[in-house]
Amino acid sequence: MSSRSDPGQPAAARNRWFRVLAPVLVLLVGGMAAVALLQSGPSAKREPSKPQARLVETRPVEIGRARTRIDAMGTVVPSKSVTLRPQVVGEIVFVSENLVPGGLFHTGDELLRIDPRDYELAILQRESEVAQALSTLRLEQGQQTIAKREFELLNESLQDDDRELVLRKPQLESVRAQLALARARLEQARLDLQRSQVLAPFNSIVESRTVDIGARVTTANTLATIVGTDSCWLEASVPVRELEWIDIPRDDAASGSRVRISNPVAWGEEAYREGRVIRLASDLEEEGRMARLLIEVDDPFTLNPENRGKPIMLMGSYVRVEIEGRQLDQVATIEREHLREGDRLWIMNSDATLEIREIDIVFRGLNEVFVADGVQAGEQLVITDLAAPVAGMPLRNKDNEKRSPLPPSGVRK
Repeated sequence: MSSRSDPGQPAAARNRWFRVLAPVLVLLVGGMAAVALLQSGPSAKREPSKPQARLVETRPVEIGRARTRIDAMGTVVPSKSVTLRPQVVGEIVFVSENLVPGGLFHTGDELLRIDPRDYELAILQRESEVAQALSTLRLEQGQQTIAKREFELLNESLQDDDRELVLRKPQLESVRAQLALARARLEQARLDLQRSQVLAPFNSIVESRTVDIGARVTTANTLATIVGTDSCWLEASVPVRELEWIDIPRDDAASGSRVRISNPVAWGEEAYREGRVIRLASDLEEEGRMARLLIEVDDPFTLNPENRGKPIMLMGSYVRVEIEGRQLDQVATIEREHLREGDRLWIMNSDATLEIREIDIVFRGLNEVFVADGVQAGEQLVITDLAAPVAGMPLRNKDNEKRSPLPPSGVRK
């Protein structure tokens, strides 16, 4: 039995393949045509994007008068301080109840007393010596009168030296010298008695005491140390270059720069005292090689009624001083935080772009600088910190945007 192939089968197979490949070919041709059209068509030009304006805060520059201020640190020291020592020898028989650390005395108050009896007896003895010397003088004066009459009766001519001997002039001078010596010894005895009382030489406060009743003292012993209460000094160190701004008195009649003294840690932020510069030390401090100013403050212990409630200035305290310097005219005051590197300022120009401008600084304070040249009144100082600032970069003023009215609801700007 022989087999025969069906002549319609190849044709049917070809038709199936055509139906499958025809759509693929159509899509392929269409895609190639689209790509060709896109490549041959005109291309759109892209414009470069403009840099976005930075939002900044500004304030107008003001030109006017400004007072320089020199900030420094200082130490409170006594303007008067004395260690008391006895001027006579003896036993202490009285000590004031106020002669303790912190005790107060007025000028002339008795601090302590040394037994005065020996010195009272010494006065009696010296008074008797004076009386004896006076008696001797009177006798010698009588002897001289007699010698003079006898010499006149004899009517003899003698040389000057012999004449003085005859008239007893050397004897009279000797007696007069003995009287002067007796009177000096009496005055010394009275002075010793006076010195047996130890008195306060000025208004003072007791710093320390080293003796008590019953102690026998000599002129080598220490009795007490006292400090004046009428005023105190501050020793403040300032750079030598700052001295030109400070008024330093050249004599007692002149008035120095005013000073504000504060100690925020001990006194609080608001409390302060006032003083004045009184003199400049002749040498520099050893460590920092800075100039040393002396500042005087009245009533450091606030003993006077008008100073009650003010902070007390204890000796040895470390305080902050603000020295009022000379006044400058036509300068701009710029906070240090707004001063840029290299003594430059950031200015927002009228076209809302940044200008980095060099300035001329005439004074540098702790918190501000005074500018004499480089800025004009009314110019807008940029006080916002900018990352990577570039001259000419566009800016937007924050204050202007705050004042701009909001658009109505539903309306796009």
